[in-house]
Amino acid sequence: MAARPAADREGVDASEPWWRRKRPRRPLPPPEADAEAVKAEALELMAAHPVLPRLVVFDLDHTLWPFQCDRLPKDELPYLYPQARGILNALKDRGIEIAIASRASRRKGVAKAFLEKLGIHFMIGAQEIFYTWSPKSEHFQSIHRKTGVAFKYMLFFDDEVRNIIATRKLGVSCVLVEKGITLDKLRTGLSNYANSSASPNAEQAKG
Repeated sequence: MAARPAADREGVDASEPWWRRKRPRRPLPPPEADAEAVKAEALELMAAHPVLPRLVVFDLDHTLWPFQCDRLPKDELPYLYPQARGILNALKDRGIEIAIASRASRRKGVAKAFLEKLGIHFMIGAQEIFYTWSPKSEHFQSIHRKTGVAFKYMLFFDDEVRNIIATRKLGVSCVLVEKGITLDKLRTGLSNYANSSASPNAEQAKG
């Protein structure tokens, strides 16, 4: 019996020269959830918490959208995680400021262009999008200077543990997201923020 041709991790026939291989099709992006329905549920979650953050900060790659900026093919449009738009709309309606802290791209302007294409740029105030090897303490220092909001009044969502650890040291309430921002993660974040605000050490948080 003839041996089957070797295949690489993407299921491409590795026995073929690279210039003859067919580019594997990328899976279709997940459809966005009903933004109004998500918004309504998010507003209910906020109404259930007596204390809310003044500012919610999001990472971009694998937090608001499920890809890395530099790896999205140029012929593909950017897309959000299914519940992201509804959550952003709810925060805006509730009067909670929104900011971005991201190392999304080494190519200047790419991430901001994606925000504009997605039609969400107008909801976001401080946009600290710049590449650095270090965690995001520098991003948050800049957000604090621009918004005047103390760290203890911020809530942050990110998919990297090192960013969560570094930012938590500033006094920011943080939530690690594994598969993007969802209503469940928003619920966790609001609960964490309310609990930290009620803590005896809350007044000692750096701001």
